[in-house]
Amino acid sequence: MAVQFVSLDEFSHAVKDGDRLVLGGFIGAVVPEALEKAIGSRFRSEGHPRDLSLYFAAGQGDSAERAVNNLAEEGLVSFAIGGHWGLIPKLQKLANEGKITGYNLPQGIIAHLMRDTAAGKPGTLSHVGLGTFVDPRIEGGKINKETKEDWVEVITIHGKEYLFYKRLDANVALLRGTTADENGNITMEDECLFVENLAAAQMVKNNGGLVVVQVKRKVKAGTLEPQNVRIPGILVDMVVVVENEADHMQTFAEQQNDAYCRLTPKVEKEVQPVKLDAKKVVARRAAQELKRGAVLNLGIGLPEYIAAVVAEEGQASELNLTVEPGAIGGTPAGGLSFGASANPEAIVTQDQQFDFYDGGGIDQAFLGLAECDKIGDLNVSRFGTKIPGCGGFINITQNAKEVFFCGTFTAGKFDIQVGDGRLTIVKDGDINKFIDKVQQITFSAKTANDNKKPVLYITERAVFRLTPQGLELIEIAPGVSLENDVLAKMDFAPIISPDLKVMDEALFHDRPIGLQLK
Repeated sequence: MAVQFVSLDEFSHAVKDGDRLVLGGFIGAVVPEALEKAIGSRFRSEGHPRDLSLYFAAGQGDSAERAVNNLAEEGLVSFAIGGHWGLIPKLQKLANEGKITGYNLPQGIIAHLMRDTAAGKPGTLSHVGLGTFVDPRIEGGKINKETKEDWVEVITIHGKEYLFYKRLDANVALLRGTTADENGNITMEDECLFVENLAAAQMVKNNGGLVVVQVKRKVKAGTLEPQNVRIPGILVDMVVVVENEADHMQTFAEQQNDAYCRLTPKVEKEVQPVKLDAKKVVARRAAQELKRGAVLNLGIGLPEYIAAVVAEEGQASELNLTVEPGAIGGTPAGGLSFGASANPEAIVTQDQQFDFYDGGGIDQAFLGLAECDKIGDLNVSRFGTKIPGCGGFINITQNAKEVFFCGTFTAGKFDIQVGDGRLTIVKDGDINKFIDKVQQITFSAKTANDNKKPVLYITERAVFRLTPQGLELIEIAPGVSLENDVLAKMDFAPIISPDLKVMDEALFHDRPIGLQLK
């Protein structure tokens, strides 16, 4: 069938009750916002389509109304598989209320499921997820008690355990590009990422479904450079040209930043030092672990400070930064532009990036520290009714050669003063992060120990090392009390190193630390 160029209304009526939609995008990048809004609008006016299933690898949303939030209506959705749920509170609410069923699976696994399903495989076989909440012997990735079916199973091959994730049955793909020619060939020259668009289109086409792409413009056939085509026209059924710029932002934070997608002159900005506080101390201490020439992944949140600290120290050119949706090199963006990188050296697809990650390509990973227990398990994916989801956390932490969890020692409102070579805790946070047992296992200490993986837990007042016996306290900050400021704020007693050291005093002065990469 020749590709059809249709209106948003025509497209929305092509989506039927019970369809199974794969949604492209990463936070606010490459999100087919207009398509998702059109479905939500039709449902609110007509009550259809109903009982949709949603499949999405990365987090897609703004914590309010955009992206997947457009579809998070009772009756509109009945099932969802997602990698990161933190930006879609409306869908979280439906899950908590038992009004939908579904799964939280690793972001890289979902990207690979799209590719493997496209190839006609029964699913994806991987070591990723062993020992975590997606392991069927623990929770199987189920989002609530209403979810009964097992999507993941344990398989032993040559005496070694793996997890098998069932294929996806998506029959509609909602994707985004920049330009479409008359034959439906899609380029992505204004997009900051390629995500898994090609794999998703191939999967749905081979499932006998409908592939729909939102673009900015239409051009004549034969005018697109073949090497720039990211989704071939043979895979595309419908194209919707969207003229409203608000529905085609490059990210949810920026309308268009050419530095994310093409060669632009690098603007050398004067480095503004980050304010010296507890978070900067964590970032500085983490930066002391950096190895020259290492391939890195810095998570969102506090780990983003590490790049700023390294820039202050004049070492930014020594970092090889990567971001899970596909950017390699450059300067990773933050906030609602996270996922993009300014002046990247290369951009690959998300499934390709996770091929590299899952095979051990990351030398060092610096991720957030939310909730940690006495054996070293970490939870960043579920806190009561809040379901951030695992995103790429499991892929990254299980496969990086070295892992560093970075965060403040306690959570909540605190007043911690830093200066003159010491740390002063005026008022501590009222939430302990180091607890007896995490609510959900996003990082498995047993799996890490079995693989002899070096793991550090870095805070502003204490540094711990993972051992087979549990957490070992190896450093404390100058100015803090071991008993009152560290041990009394933990729900368990860590192993205390016989060689307990004081953290480098330079970290606590408001001047450069003289960072030297290893």
